[in-house]
Amino acid sequence: MTDEERRANLIRNLRAVQERWRALVADVGRERMEEPGAMGDWTCKDVASHLTGWRNRTIQRLEAAARGEPEPPKPWPSDLGDEEDDAINAWMHEQTKDLPLDDVLADADAVWDRFVASIEALPAEMVTDPNRFHWLEGVSLADSDFAGHLNEHEPDVRAFIARR
Repeated sequence: MTDEERRANLIRNLRAVQERWRALVADVGRERMEEPGAMGDWTCKDVASHLTGWRNRTIQRLEAAARGEPEPPKPWPSDLGDEEDDAINAWMHEQTKDLPLDDVLADADAVWDRFVASIEALPAEMVTDPNRFHWLEGVSLADSDFAGHLNEHEPDVRAFIARR
């Protein structure tokens, strides 16, 4: 498979995850989006913001690479480090918890378009190079599982839906 074919496959996979996300949002229903219990005390809106926040971090890195710039600084305070997921998640939640639902849902969907655009802006060789992005730990973008974070949280949201 050529580098271009591998990039196209990655984009197809991202679009499939976007469709899974859209189906999950539809299954939750707008009326339950701000009801606690989707993930602990978090609402489905909070889960959407959480997933979007982490995707935005990836996109910022890709956009910088496409421009030939160094990796941008983390969006969270530097004292939270890189491995403090609980603290980073709490910080992200604090930043987004009061955003209007419409804005959160629009951002959660649009982030996939930005993700695809960021991959399209990269040279194809960069997408397939397993050593290009240190944060992927030896896996190329083309071979990365960008559904993983949704896979991690979807069962909780599905259990929330089932508690109607």
